[in-house]
Amino acid sequence: MSDQKSLQTLLSHSDYTAPEGFSALSTSIHHASTVVFKNVAAMRSRSWANKSSYTYGLHGTPTTFTLEARLAEIEDAKYCLLAPSGLAAIAMVDFALLKSGDDVLLPDNVYNPNRDLGNWLGQDFGISARYYDPLIGAGIADLIQPNTRLIWTEAPGSVSMEVPDIPAICKAAHDKGVLVAIDNTWSAGLAFRAFEHGVDIVMQALTKYQSGGSDVLMGAVMTRNDEVHQKLTMAHMRLGFGVGADDTYLVLRGLSTMKLRFDAHDAAARAVASWLKTRPEITRILHPAFEDCPGHAVWKRDFTGAGGLFSVMFDARYTQQQIDHFVDSLQLFKIGFSWGGSNSLCVPYHIQNMRKNWTIPGHLVRFNIGLEDAQDLIADIERALAAL
Repeated sequence: MSDQKSLQTLLSHSDYTAPEGFSALSTSIHHASTVVFKNVAAMRSRSWANKSSYTYGLHGTPTTFTLEARLAEIEDAKYCLLAPSGLAAIAMVDFALLKSGDDVLLPDNVYNPNRDLGNWLGQDFGISARYYDPLIGAGIADLIQPNTRLIWTEAPGSVSMEVPDIPAICKAAHDKGVLVAIDNTWSAGLAFRAFEHGVDIVMQALTKYQSGGSDVLMGAVMTRNDEVHQKLTMAHMRLGFGVGADDTYLVLRGLSTMKLRFDAHDAAARAVASWLKTRPEITRILHPAFEDCPGHAVWKRDFTGAGGLFSVMFDARYTQQQIDHFVDSLQLFKIGFSWGGSNSLCVPYHIQNMRKNWTIPGHLVRFNIGLEDAQDLIADIERALAAL
């Protein structure tokens, strides 16, 4: 029988193999669902849970393994798992560590989709989700119950910007055998070393500074704890979480400039916030680097930077319609959620409806300062303030 392949078969089975020795500065993009094995013995010897080999695209390729390793290096973690979004990463932590009858504590300033997830856990899964004052510090010990398994923290809150005392919360939790997870998206692992301050699990939305282009959805969960990692790995598999190779490449490409961009966002945000502090329309600057912000002393003690996200409180004499008109009048600032990209963003929030015990009067507006010139952004805000 001839070894000559038909044209149809040749289209799927080429004899060509690219020469070895290719090397480049960028990470190769590996697209794969099916992973091919050399023989049956090789197939049977591999485990999807073992990162030393490959079994199926959902469980990882060289591209995703590389990003996981790079992120673990940045956070000084031992393990990292990727998820399709920041919220997916949060869900992975919850479903890995919580079961019916358990209790989870979340800060009252938690990322709102995390709040919705917590409420869903209570409604449909028999897991009690309770909310605490983000500035409670060591006082959280009084809230820990025998069935409390996990405490979520967020540093700072992504809208109201309070900075919690993470070391105090971790000590109180660990004294009672409870794990602590942090949403460390705001600092991107650059301005707050979460594991050094006692945290067990770090979650980040890579959608922000890591990609830097406002065009990627991805999340990550990191830990140093072997047992916790095994539980996270099982949840990751059972939930079917995977990320695309192209998006993974975009995040990898952004990592080399992330610190430079983060510092540029930080400098511009402080310049804009300092100017806003002089304006009579603004009654409070909710930026962790400013004394107005609750938890500023903790930020000063534990953090090394601030990035580009902060909020302000407008004087209560303005109506919500006027505040909305101010936001609509901005030209350089676009209206949209998220942060960490090159374009500045602005969103008004009904903070009184989001927080249980919010006492600061006025209207909250959140700014994400991008990579535009700070003076141009200030001029844009000044024009919009005239619309009030």
